[in-house]
Amino acid sequence: MDPRVQRTSRRIIRILDPIYNILDPLVYPMIRFVAGAMMIPHGYGKVFGGIESTANFFTSAGLEPALILAWYVGLVELVGGICVALGFLTRFMSAQLIGVLAVATFYIHLPSGFLWVKGGYEYPLFWLVVMISITIKGGYKLSIDNLMPKEF
Repeated sequence: MDPRVQRTSRRIIRILDPIYNILDPLVYPMIRFVAGAMMIPHGYGKVFGGIESTANFFTSAGLEPALILAWYVGLVELVGGICVALGFLTRFMSAQLIGVLAVATFYIHLPSGFLWVKGGYEYPLFWLVVMISITIKGGYKLSIDNLMPKEF
């Protein structure tokens, strides 16, 4: 190992520096991919068989026009999740997911308190912050956006 790396490293276990340095470029794409992929099942369930129950839930929560919103949310979660995972139109799609997650966090789950296991806002708030971060960072490396001449 290069002695200069050891001297400049702030890590306690310096022997791991080469591993950290190799994996560093993969960290953000991995987070972006997983965050997008985690949205897909939510949208898939709504779009392919759950749109009526989603619309009924939205009606009961006071979100109208419920059927249009159910389709919008389902498609944003499904298509937006795929796009974020692949890093395609990343900022545009993650911004759409910010809106969906903000409503889920502050309108639907906030009244139930913090803990997700009690129906609270912990889980959607976490994903909201992740999507805000992805919107700021964009597709970055290992993304379709990075292959295009301009990024949204």
